[in-house]
Amino acid sequence: MSTCYLNGKFIPLDSARVSVLDRGFIFGDGIYEVLPVYAGRPFRLEAHLCRLEQSLVAISIVDPYGRLAWIDLIYELIAANCPAETLSIYLQVTRGVAPRNHAAPLTSIPTVFMMVSELTTGLVPAQVAAIVLEDLRWQRCDIKAISLLPNVMARTAASLAGVYEAILVRDGWVTEGAASNVFIVSRGRIKTPPKSSFILSGITRDTIVEALADTTDAVQEVEISQTELLASEEVWLTSSTRDIVSVTRLDSRPVGTGEIGVVYRRVCAAYARFKVAELANTKTPLYSSS
Repeated sequence: MSTCYLNGKFIPLDSARVSVLDRGFIFGDGIYEVLPVYAGRPFRLEAHLCRLEQSLVAISIVDPYGRLAWIDLIYELIAANCPAETLSIYLQVTRGVAPRNHAAPLTSIPTVFMMVSELTTGLVPAQVAAIVLEDLRWQRCDIKAISLLPNVMARTAASLAGVYEAILVRDGWVTEGAASNVFIVSRGRIKTPPKSSFILSGITRDTIVEALADTTDAVQEVEISQTELLASEEVWLTSSTRDIVSVTRLDSRPVGTGEIGVVYRRVCAAYARFKVAELANTKTPLYSSS
């Protein structure tokens, strides 16, 4: 039985309860983060917490803890579970309990919840199939909001089609996957859509861009048309819990040769080296906010 964190207490996950009047339950009024943990060490924790803070500011929820307290709580949650294992931490902050009213209350106490689960990196096949769907989401996809119904619908459509992911296109331009960022290789160059309000800035996405910045595989952050996507030599999907996955079939047609590409293999090796080096420098904090 795993231990979770809920509103100031570490308790068994199956004992966790929240009010039906919580605005997260009623309106999807909240934000979340998902971060991977390797042998007790969160990967790119500061980047995840920075994105958490940006999402809270965007929807006008006051950060209930602050950076140092978050770090302490995350490490305490890891220690309370399986610190030697690879884990995924799900963190959620809602606006809290209030009478049902669309207008956000001026004063409310945020509901804070964290839990751990098995990390799926390495459990997803290295090559997968995907479909292309119209992006029906709202215009602030850069906020990591818990109101994910359009993403759920797209991912369910992919599942019903017997494929791994749905790659979303808005007005003919690629945005991202239902639960991932998108990279392509076109004429030998690696490309990914630039950051905008239509794209969630993925931590793995940003790490790959950083890791390849001074190499011959440097990523071009440029608009990608649906036509270029379908004609590309390679297509990859990235996320914090799955790293990099190669799409070898798209809309029932092969991508490139229909096999894992040489650029993908090279970038996976470079990314793995980068991640190992960064984790080696990740230390448990010596301070405590208490």
